[in-house]
Order: sequence, then C-alpha cells, then structure tokens
Amino acid sequence: MTIPRVDVVMPCLNEEKALPFVLTRLPDGYRAIVVDNGSTDRSVEVALAHGATVVHEGRRGFGSAANAGLQAATAPIVAFCDADASMDPRDLPLVVDPVVAGELDLVLGRRRPTNTAAWPLHVRIANRSLAFLMRRATGLELRDLGPMRAADRDALLALDLQDRRSGYPLEMLLRAHDDGWRIREVETPYAPRVGRSKVTGTIRGTLTAIHDMSGLLIARNRARRTS
Repeated sequence: MTIPRVDVVMPCLNEEKALPFVLTRLPDGYRAIVVDNGSTDRSVEVALAHGATVVHEGRRGFGSAANAGLQAATAPIVAFCDADASMDPRDLPLVVDPVVAGELDLVLGRRRPTNTAAWPLHVRIANRSLAFLMRRATGLELRDLGPMRAADRDALLALDLQDRRSGYPLEMLLRAHDDGWRIREVETPYAPRVGRSKVTGTIRGTLTAIHDMSGLLIARNRARRTS
C-alpha cells in the first residue's frame, strides 16, 4: 500500500456530480479524504468508488467537515480543496510544494476566475471587503481567503482551531499568523462549480460567511486591546 505524501481534505455536501472530476485528477502521492457532511445524494458511494477515504461528520458546517478531515489525516502535509470541481486538483502542487520544500508554513490559493461565471458579483464584493480586513489585521499582502491551501499536519493540529462554521479558514490564517508562520498566496485557477454553492452561491450564504468571519476579526481585535 502506498503511503500518501499529502492528504487532501474535501468537505462534501451533495457533490456526486462533481466528485468524479475531482477524484480522478489528484497528483501521485495525494490521497483524498472526502468528508461527508450529511449528503442526501450518492456522494459517499461515488467517493468510495473512486478510491477516496470517506469520513462522516454529522454536525453541519464547513469548519466541522474540515476539522473532521484534518483529524483523520495521517500524511505529513494536509491540503484543503473544495469538492465541487471549481478547483482542479492538478493545481494542488502550487500550494503544497513550497510547504514540502520548507520555504513556507501555510500557502493559500488566491482564486483567479477562469470566467465571469466563476465568481458572482456579490461574492467578489464580499471578498474584497474581507481581504481588506485581513490585510489590516495581519499586515500580510492578501487578496483572497481561498479554500485551496496546504500546511504541515502536526502544526495545523497544534493550532487547535475551534470555529465549526464559515470562519474556519480565517481562524486558521489568524492563528497561524499570530504563531509566526510564514504565509503566502499563490494564484490558482477558479472555475464555475458543479451545482449550487452552499455558502457563496446565495446572498444569504455569503452574508452568513461574512458574519462568521467578521466576528472572528472583531473578537481578535478586542482581545488585543485588552491584553
């Protein structure tokens, strides 16, 4: 049995149509950990048929699914990638290789839309606002909080991330920055997803994500003022 060099955590909720594309494009040495977050379609069967490791997480929320995948990972490097085919797993080395080489501790994929349909206007506006807040909070030159990312597994576990909703990626960034991690963005292509997004595909979902992430930033600033 080949030991994976990289475990790829893929939170999944009703992605049976997208999973074949995603799971057949993983680079050699990469293992998919599909975290089923309560799918009612054939996502689990499709994932298993394509050789993925499947983890079940009953508590809904991106952070719940991402954390369950991280806990199940055993490879030295853990990457995160959406399961909706908006990202091509063949691009994962863009975020993984600098971590493997010891050049960086956390690499984020800055989404570069392949066409206008990939990123609705309300999402672009929300992302610009969030990016501004991230730059102000960290001093890092960030333009996106992209879902494709990679870091050392043990270091990620040591962050002890607590958010179980949309704020999980931001909490990861903030805690890593506070711990002195070397963090950088790299561009990664971003295409229209298969099916409808559970978060940014609707204005309500986008507002929920902004609420979760803004709450983290406000709490962090308040804690700094009182420390």
